[in-house]
Amino acid sequence: MSITPQQSFVIDQLQVRVYDNRETMGQAVASDISNEIIKVLSRQDKVRMIFAAAPSQNEVLTHLVNDRSIDWSRVEAFHMDEYIGLHPSAPQSFGQFLKERIFSKVPIQTVNYMDSKGAIEVECERYGKLISAAPIDIVCLGIGENGHLAFNDPPVAQFHDPSIIKAVELDEICRQQQVNDGCFAVLDEVPTQALTLTIPTLYAGARLFCTVPSVTKQEAVRRTLYEEISTACPSTILRQHPHCTLYLEPESYGIKQ
Repeated sequence: MSITPQQSFVIDQLQVRVYDNRETMGQAVASDISNEIIKVLSRQDKVRMIFAAAPSQNEVLTHLVNDRSIDWSRVEAFHMDEYIGLHPSAPQSFGQFLKERIFSKVPIQTVNYMDSKGAIEVECERYGKLISAAPIDIVCLGIGENGHLAFNDPPVAQFHDPSIIKAVELDEICRQQQVNDGCFAVLDEVPTQALTLTIPTLYAGARLFCTVPSVTKQEAVRRTLYEEISTACPSTILRQHPHCTLYLEPESYGIKQ
């Protein structure tokens, strides 16, 4: 089903679409992802996908779960980041978030969860090998309030990072966003370290679907679209990806109703 955006334009190579509201935006993103899955499966045996775990993705995930046209038995899934020091079953765990909202609800072929409980170097090697085993077809991502992609905050983001996955220190803006999103009650509860796929790993995805709702992301969206491309706002790099679409709604785009 095709949903017409209220605005559609291109900045550099980035396709930008603004929808009437958050629900319509989520429905449109899910429809586009579904169509891409079907297209990829028409030419190869399975689809390899990376999923963001954040409240910004809720509507998208709900519509994907309800889409009966997707052959999940031919989908291999990854998630893009995970806290260090948080129990895997904690509700704030990104693996648990995705398990509850999508992976436990569809007959998916394989889910590759990050394990942040043990030796971090060993896990980076293990997960890096899984990611690099074959090309990534689809990345479902968002943008942080500081412009981060996954947990590549400005202080640690590298556009030419040699790593596939790495451990990072989370900056305070990023940690406060987790409180703003309702994931934690107070800042002190938010872990200070995490595992994250690097920007080159995400950028290597053949097709990127970037969903950014909420007024709290309005400044990050403005910077993404109009600032100089640099790691001061990591999401600016999306303007150079040949096949990335940024999905917005009036609050995140800044349209007055």
